[in-house]
Amino acid sequence: MLCSRAHDRVVRAVLAACAASGCLCGWCACASSSIDLAPPRAEHPWAPETKEGGEISPGAAGKEPPAGADRAFVLPPNAHVAELTLPADVDAARTYTLADLIDIAQSHNPLTQVAWNAARDAALAVGIVWSTYLPRLTAAVVGGYNGFDSSHTTSLGSISGSSSSSGSGAGGIATLGLQWLLFDFGERSAHVSAAKQLAVASNVTFTGVHQQIAYGVTIAFYKHAAATQRVSMVEKALANAKDVQAAAEARLQQGENTAVDVAQARQATAQAEVRSVQAKGTAQDSYFELMAAMGISPTTRLLIADVSGRSMPPNVMEMTEATIKEAVSRRPDVLAAYANAKAAEAAMGATRAAFFPKVFASGNVAYTAGSLSITSIPEVGQELPTVNLTSSGFSGTVIGGLVIPIYDGGVRSALHKQSHDRLDSANAVLRQTCEQSVREIVVADNALRTSLSALEADHAWAHAAETTFDAALTSYRSGVGSVTVAALAESGLLDARIAEVDAYSAVQISAATLALATGRIGEAPPPAAL
Repeated sequence: MLCSRAHDRVVRAVLAACAASGCLCGWCACASSSIDLAPPRAEHPWAPETKEGGEISPGAAGKEPPAGADRAFVLPPNAHVAELTLPADVDAARTYTLADLIDIAQSHNPLTQVAWNAARDAALAVGIVWSTYLPRLTAAVVGGYNGFDSSHTTSLGSISGSSSSSGSGAGGIATLGLQWLLFDFGERSAHVSAAKQLAVASNVTFTGVHQQIAYGVTIAFYKHAAATQRVSMVEKALANAKDVQAAAEARLQQGENTAVDVAQARQATAQAEVRSVQAKGTAQDSYFELMAAMGISPTTRLLIADVSGRSMPPNVMEMTEATIKEAVSRRPDVLAAYANAKAAEAAMGATRAAFFPKVFASGNVAYTAGSLSITSIPEVGQELPTVNLTSSGFSGTVIGGLVIPIYDGGVRSALHKQSHDRLDSANAVLRQTCEQSVREIVVADNALRTSLSALEADHAWAHAAETTFDAALTSYRSGVGSVTVAALAESGLLDARIAEVDAYSAVQISAATLALATGRIGEAPPPAAL
């Protein structure tokens, strides 16, 4: 009889194991079947299932196109992502200055939102780390069932026999547990300091993003201004070419010119017309680049202020060692690198404190109802483990102790070495950032001085070229000069004027670059734009 019962228990255990194995095999088959969600073949298009509005359904498998169908690798349009966001505060009748455009960019460019969210996350991380100073208090209510089936053999002298027993119980348990780390030799304090420094770095980066956006808008603004002025210069050149052509045709009618001279004049006019079309296209592209730098749709139409008549500063501030040091100490990338180095230093203090003991206190209160016979509840999620439960009624435990780390296979030592290496790398990055900052400031200062000198020379070139063209055209109209000389003078005047426009733009861009390099672009417009 006993053998039969044991045999039955073995059979039931084997059947349960087989059933579990079958379930596992079924789960594996379900996991591998999701490959059907991928495109059917490497050389065939993927035809996804779509929802209303063209949104691709994530749970539907793509269909293989029928035989003979066009092999077009084109996705369906999704109406939910095709909306163009236009700034609501833009006035089409208003003329916007550089400062106005920067304000729009800083309000609508998505990069500012991303940087702001990163700064907020870093600030919340400080609170998360600081919360480790507080106790953990959790509550749980569980219910369960337990049963047993046992048999044993007894022997007393010449009397022997066997017996079996079985039983079950059901009930519920409500628990309230507390765990509090009281002292850890500064490990949590070091983590808090590191989190605060990382929050500082994130805030500094937020400011740096705004400066980069202001710089990008400034560069695009002056490139667009230069492109617009080139259109004006080419239009003037086209008018001059037409004047030369008219003079050549008039002299031909008077018998003082040849058809070759007229053809040459018409060729110069045609070339000027081509350059006019190209200049207008470049100006339109520069407008799109300006909208892109602002982070708004290129379909937005704005009136941009004309800055061609503004005068340049007679000189720039002399860059001394003191001014360079002040500029370096203000740059966002340097301040962020410094904060990261301080965070790495604090993190190394946390790994050092991990070698020391920790003092803790723990306790729990539980109430057991019913006949559930268990002595502990394991830790699940945020719920702390509960031990020393009684069979019924209330129970409670309060303990305090000291945890002393003795041996962990070298994990703490390795973590401490890693933190030391990260600190060394952070300090190296800080030094490299400072050196790079000095180079950028010196180069930007030199570029500004060079562009100012070039602008002065281009002014003289444009003035001389204009005088030369006027004299050549007057002479040709008077029958003294030649059409070749007039055409060359006209081309030289256009080159001089374009060089003057480019030099003016280069000064503005160099001034903005110097303002960015010195960390001052966010406080006011670039010096040359004042």
